[in-house]
Amino acid sequence: MPIDARAALAAEPRRAEIAWNHKDVLLYHLGIGAGRPATDPRELRYTLESRLQVLPSFATVAGAGTAAFGGMGAPGIDVDRAAILHGGQTVRVHRPIPVTGSAVQTSKVAAVYDKGKAAVIVLRTEAGDDDGPLWTNDAEIFVRGEGGFGGERGPSARPDAPQGPPDHTVEQPVREDQALLYRLSGDWNPLHADPAFAESAGFDRPILHGLCTYGITLKAVTDTLLDGDASRVTACRTRFAGVVLPGETLRIRMWAGDGRIRVAVTAAERNDAPVLADTSVEHS
Repeated sequence: MPIDARAALAAEPRRAEIAWNHKDVLLYHLGIGAGRPATDPRELRYTLESRLQVLPSFATVAGAGTAAFGGMGAPGIDVDRAAILHGGQTVRVHRPIPVTGSAVQTSKVAAVYDKGKAAVIVLRTEAGDDDGPLWTNDAEIFVRGEGGFGGERGPSARPDAPQGPPDHTVEQPVREDQALLYRLSGDWNPLHADPAFAESAGFDRPILHGLCTYGITLKAVTDTLLDGDASRVTACRTRFAGVVLPGETLRIRMWAGDGRIRVAVTAAERNDAPVLADTSVEHS
């Protein structure tokens, strides 16, 4: 059934109440590789409740991971889930996320673009509590075979690639069981755990969640250039450019700027195959 962009954009936002506590935050941080070495004071701010801060990318899993695809059931969006690819993600936090909290989360279709042979749906999830807005999530969902419905094409310009050698490069090993741990925060897609399912999808073995790579990258940037202070991060944007296999090493290159850090992430063992592109972290 073709996408009805007008109906999708006009639909009322979906509303849900969500809550989280220190256990959810600790599990998420472990799921993106925090705690190595386990006794490092710099890691304890992610793994010990008495020192705990919240990395802003936690917003993608708060409420058991409903943020990324919360609007896919909107009127006018009737697509084959097997044709869906998570193309990009932006998280903007309006203030530091509390270790324990509750919020009202609303999800809606913010934009629908017709790319010809595919469609791009921008799902926006906003969360706020009694003190005001907490975060805004934009997930860009690429849907193969759903273009050609006569909608606007949308923006096509991409950021210029960073110039010159990076200011910092971090090589971050990914644990063999990283996807199994990360999925406990709410993304139960068998693509990340079941070898037979992964093979049926065209992969030699289960792959890492793109949002796990996103979180690993934001932590590396925070620890390297922001003194490990997660409260300084105001936004993080990325485009998912390739897959990561558990057990590989991420090569994370960073270019520091005034209020914005440019980032590129590749798979070191596969000749620097792109993993995350057009990535930036905004900070105070």
